[in-house]
Amino acid sequence: MGRFKKVTSILFLTSLLLVVAACSDNTDNTSKENNDDGNKNEDVVIDGDLEPITFSLFAADNNPSWDGMNSPVGQEILKATGVSLEADFAIGEPAERIALFAASGDYPDFVLPKGDGNLLVDAGAMIDLRPLIEEHAPNIQRVYGDYLERMVWSEDDDSIYFIGTNPVDEEYRTPGNGFWLQHAVVKELGYPEIRTLEDFENAIRTYYEMYPEIDGQPTIPLTLLADDWRLLISVTNPAFFATGAPDDGEWFIDQDTFEAKLHYKRPEEKEYFRWLNKMNAEGLLDKESFVQQEDQYKAKISSGRVLGMIDAEWSIADTQTALREDGKLDRMHGVYPVTLDETYKHGNFKPTGYLSTWGIGITVDNPDPVRAIKFLDWMASDEAQILNNWGIEGEHYQLDDDGNRYLTDDQREERRSDSSFDERTGINVFRAYGPHYGNGVLDPTGQPYTIHTPETLIEDYTEVEKEVLAAYDVEIWKDLFPQEDEFSPRPYGAAWEINYSSDSPIAVPFQRAQDTMFTRIPQAILADPADFDSIYDSFIEEISTDAIEAAEKEFSRLVQKRVELWGGN
Repeated sequence: MGRFKKVTSILFLTSLLLVVAACSDNTDNTSKENNDDGNKNEDVVIDGDLEPITFSLFAADNNPSWDGMNSPVGQEILKATGVSLEADFAIGEPAERIALFAASGDYPDFVLPKGDGNLLVDAGAMIDLRPLIEEHAPNIQRVYGDYLERMVWSEDDDSIYFIGTNPVDEEYRTPGNGFWLQHAVVKELGYPEIRTLEDFENAIRTYYEMYPEIDGQPTIPLTLLADDWRLLISVTNPAFFATGAPDDGEWFIDQDTFEAKLHYKRPEEKEYFRWLNKMNAEGLLDKESFVQQEDQYKAKISSGRVLGMIDAEWSIADTQTALREDGKLDRMHGVYPVTLDETYKHGNFKPTGYLSTWGIGITVDNPDPVRAIKFLDWMASDEAQILNNWGIEGEHYQLDDDGNRYLTDDQREERRSDSSFDERTGINVFRAYGPHYGNGVLDPTGQPYTIHTPETLIEDYTEVEKEVLAAYDVEIWKDLFPQEDEFSPRPYGAAWEINYSSDSPIAVPFQRAQDTMFTRIPQAILADPADFDSIYDSFIEEISTDAIEAAEKEFSRLVQKRVELWGGN
């Protein structure tokens, strides 16, 4: 593949051109593009004899804190590397933008495509990073170690097109997913057990009946976010968590045979969606759940009138900061390991090992791949990781007499309560665009790379949060969940990371099933309960085709092959 811009099949090129035609009116869909740094960057004195260079970057995930290189941390990165990043973020479905790149043959210099990297690889858009890493990137080699072999593209192509941007060797201390409930609710009800869907529902219903208004506005018992791809995070992914399965994307993987099937086919998940249908029928589900946009959803939560959500932590984190900033500590939310019934364990902490496939790559249009990999290598350095996590010494953190980093009380409170902190300082903003260690990893001086330790996690809780946790006889939210040692590790990592080509027998039937799901699941949830079974059963029938069966068999083979390829890595 390498540097030649070629499309691997006529069928793939045709499909991309159809996407171009369909999206021709949306080519300006970018979220927050700060390409104008004014004159600020011109005043930066770059270290050494480096010439300044600007790289374009496209990321499938939005970065609401992005302010170009204008922040103090951005200026330090520019000073150390001479590199400016001009970033572009997807609005709506990232695959549409990525397909446009692939069809046009015109690529950004760096790209983070998440699960759509196959479109770029099949189009010949990506550079094999392995030779560059071996020659120019000692920090990358140090940070990843043996995990580099997890980044091999496929069984037929041992190139490394993307290097993982998940934190390496992370100690997970906070639940990434769960059922969120206001502290005010559990306090008012005497801290009831919140373990099953029935417990969650009863708490919401009881409090809602007691308090139909909050601060003069109608109380919202439960809201979901179904804005485009976010439907997966807030509506459908919870179906497998609530029925004891880990996050394998749209697949359910048998942990003994490693056979795969679309997770919606599991009868127990039907019962989860039946519960959502019941919540809707009884007026406990926000009527705008399937029409509201992300900013509307977050505004509701930030107002303090939403009792419950079902979502990922990263999705609602800024709403909790906003509530804290407004002093609405009782209206912040705790996260609970809710499942269909007590026979299931919430699989949030089921181990995966390092998830390495989704990350950042360098395209064939990059004007200086060596300079680009050296930039990513600098991002993996201790200097850069301390900068991206801690900030600038004396401004964002202090050093004690022994040279140990620490935050003053004011500096820590600023991070907790100022929703503009990341954008204003640049801390945490660039970390997602390069290799980095996770919480719990120590630098050569024995200090943590990140500011997060078990002690500071508890210190960062509000007094209300500590009161709620103490009432449940735990110290941190993770303690409510089944722990890692209660599960066997997944030797394939996570199924949503597994690559397949655009002409694979998986691609077309899978996309058709997804398109059907995006219509049928909301339809089933919003239906009259008497119609739920017929709608859901019709949905399962529609996605139970010979083509889907062939796709499931092929994906099973890929999972089994990954188990074999990864071995002990």
